[in-house]
Amino acid sequence: MTQHKHVGSSLDDLLEADGTLEQVETEALKRVIVWQIQQAMGQTGVNKSQLAQKMHTSRTVVNRLLDEKDTGVTITTLVKAGRALGMTWTLQAGEDNGSPRAA
Repeated sequence: MTQHKHVGSSLDDLLEADGTLEQVETEALKRVIVWQIQQAMGQTGVNKSQLAQKMHTSRTVVNRLLDEKDTGVTITTLVKAGRALGMTWTLQAGEDNGSPRAA
């Protein structure tokens, strides 16, 4: 069996050592949420102003919701957006068993 000289720590190990793992995971999750909301907006033909109106909020809140870098969105805002677009959210938690995460 040959050993690979470039095999070593995982990206998660590197990010954890760097102290940025949580931030990277948070931003990745926000990108997925934004993508899902944008897909639902496209399927329902709802624009940002209409979404804000359906959520009974301002367009500024919708802009923050759709900003991939703004990770401070509340669960309440997500629920409002989901309801306005006919979506439901499912949160699943599990143990981190050290296996590689999906890309």
